Amino acid sequence: MAVLFVNLLRLLKAIVRSWKRPLFRASLLLAVLVVFSGGVFYHTVEGWSWPDALYFSAMTAATVGVTDLSPQTDLGKLFTVVYLFVAVGAFISLFVHIARALIDVHDDHG
Repeated sequence: MAVLFVNLLRLLKAIVRSWKRPLFRASLLLAVLVVFSGGVFYHTVEGWSWPDALYFSAMTAATVGVTDLSPQTDLGKLFTVVYLFVAVGAFISLFVHIARALIDVHDDHG
């Protein structure tokens, strides 16, 4: 359990260090907007509850692959194909910035 807390602390420190970088803030904003826009789409088009829509958006972005929810409309299925590529790209960008802060503790510019 101690290892979990140590790693969470390292992650939080990396996020705080990354916050100084405009590209990190832009990547974080993009990731949040992607999940939120996916949630709005699924809530509106598929008629899912807000928690279900946001859950599916986040799990799709994380490439987890949930089986309890799936789009039923053709539009929802097509959107999901495009959404997957956009969301994965947004989250890769975000994780690159966090990983960079974890690896290079002394680089505070850029």
